[in-house]
Amino acid sequence: MRYGFVTCVRLGRACIEDILGSGNAIHMMMTLKDDRSCRKSGRIYLDDLAAEHGIPLHKIDHINDSAAVTALRNADLDWLFIVGWSQIANAEVLSSARRGVLGMHPTLLPEGRGRASIPWAILKQLDQTGVSLFRLAEGVDTGPVLAQQVIPLDADETAGRLYNKVISAHLDLLRNIWQRLEDGTVEETIQNELKATVWPGRRPEDGEILPESMSVGDVDRLVRATGRPYPGAFIARPDGSILRVWSGAPSAGEASTVELRLTDGQYAVDSCELETS
Repeated sequence: MRYGFVTCVRLGRACIEDILGSGNAIHMMMTLKDDRSCRKSGRIYLDDLAAEHGIPLHKIDHINDSAAVTALRNADLDWLFIVGWSQIANAEVLSSARRGVLGMHPTLLPEGRGRASIPWAILKQLDQTGVSLFRLAEGVDTGPVLAQQVIPLDADETAGRLYNKVISAHLDLLRNIWQRLEDGTVEETIQNELKATVWPGRRPEDGEILPESMSVGDVDRLVRATGRPYPGAFIARPDGSILRVWSGAPSAGEASTVELRLTDGQYAVDSCELETS
């Protein structure tokens, strides 16, 4: 079997490293050009892996560009993985590998189609989420599911901790299904559209803390959901500066360097940065 991998984020690179570390082969890799999405959460580069393992690496502007499609077809792939990639693949890309194109999405599909899966899982106060390995279709996260792994969420779950759990689940799914991909014995389950939900994308400005209208619980969830590797929660100050809040907790009256007064109490900031223009 010949495999290709398309990614530009840390969890995708972790998958590639694990595949290669397990003695399996990847026959081509594709990523964004170096100057694209430099500020994307978790953005990584693959040049060192390509050089170390002698894997052709193609850098593109968009997955549907003619140059990208040509490179995928010329790679003569059986399976193509597209992981951590926000551009929607068109029909030409989806037909570029003989057996199919596979994606991995950090929810238990059909719940949570769309973007910002890790922040939303925390903001929605879920008690579990997961990762789904599925066949890409022309819709967004709509294709049949090959495998899933459940991730329990702690009551105080943070984006950074959940991101690492998601990476581990990606690796477990790949290890568990790899032989079935090799043998051609993998089974697929059609998603139940009646249970489908779509979570919208989030922008950095969605992390703004509004003390006049937000509760302690609101702020606690927002800080935990938007921490690294995401842009963080913040307060826009009257002088034009930004207070970036990375961690904290509801205050029970203990002394704290920074206290946020909210609609129903106070939030003690543990870690923050002041950004001036």
